[in-house]
Amino acid sequence: MAVDTRVEAPSSPSLRDRLLPAEPIRWTRVLAWANLALQVVIIGTGGLVRLTASGLGCPTWPQCTADSLVTTPEMGIHGIIEFGNRLLTFVLVAAAVLLFLAVVRTAATGRRLVVPALLIGLGIPAQGIIGGISVLTQLNPYVVGLHFVVSISLVAASTVLVWRLYHPVAYRYDVVPSSTRIAAWVTGALALLTILVGILTTGSGPHAGDRAAVRNGLDPELLQHVHSWPAYALFALSLLMLVLSRRAPLLRRWVIALLAVEAAQIAVGITQARSGLPEGLVATHMVLASLVAAAATAVILATRQPAGVRSLR
Repeated sequence: MAVDTRVEAPSSPSLRDRLLPAEPIRWTRVLAWANLALQVVIIGTGGLVRLTASGLGCPTWPQCTADSLVTTPEMGIHGIIEFGNRLLTFVLVAAAVLLFLAVVRTAATGRRLVVPALLIGLGIPAQGIIGGISVLTQLNPYVVGLHFVVSISLVAASTVLVWRLYHPVAYRYDVVPSSTRIAAWVTGALALLTILVGILTTGSGPHAGDRAAVRNGLDPELLQHVHSWPAYALFALSLLMLVLSRRAPLLRRWVIALLAVEAAQIAVGITQARSGLPEGLVATHMVLASLVAAAATAVILATRQPAGVRSLR
């Protein structure tokens, strides 16, 4: 009797499985990295809006003008820059929706991807509303500052999501002593404090986003010095983390990355303060702040690693 030895070809995944996979696939990782990159990019384009005095290039919201949803030729380059930044928000929304769809069925994998994806998805429209309020309040420096805080928070959430794609949450345990974990959290707190004081410093300085926009009334010269204090404390603690992480290779790599970004940030900060806050350096300083937030988040996450990594306690 003949035996049928034919092997059926595996069926290709359905459209539902491709859009809503039950576990992370390459597409999920592409979306996660793209989302993180876009969160950093929109900080850069937001800086461009501020530094070119285009914050009121579209003088109203949600329309660009009272009579037009989009920019008009009469509004010139400022309208193009401001409206272009608004359009990038829609790209972020599309990426966030696709990312949420890509992780919504992955709960059984133990990676805990749904909550950060949901927070990112909710945070982007919230950013649009805060941005609109900043326009309607004629670029109130505190509203503009809140806009930046939420951007940094979205960078941190995006970093968490990327991290969890590679390091499942359900199987983690501590790989460093509690003192090192505490130092990592203090490092993150100092990074946040440095950014917050930097926001106040920017709100007191010359780059208001529009020539007629008011400033917060604080002393910019004093705030530049105050801003440097947590920055130097952060760098010093990061050096200590380098010593504490000597037996935790993954943590050590991220501490080195954090130190590298901090060194660049300090160099740019000192140079811009001594050269009259040139626009290019201020924009670089803003983007580096987002990278500091991402690296500090990764340092905290690296104190707990998946099973199979030897505990050092």
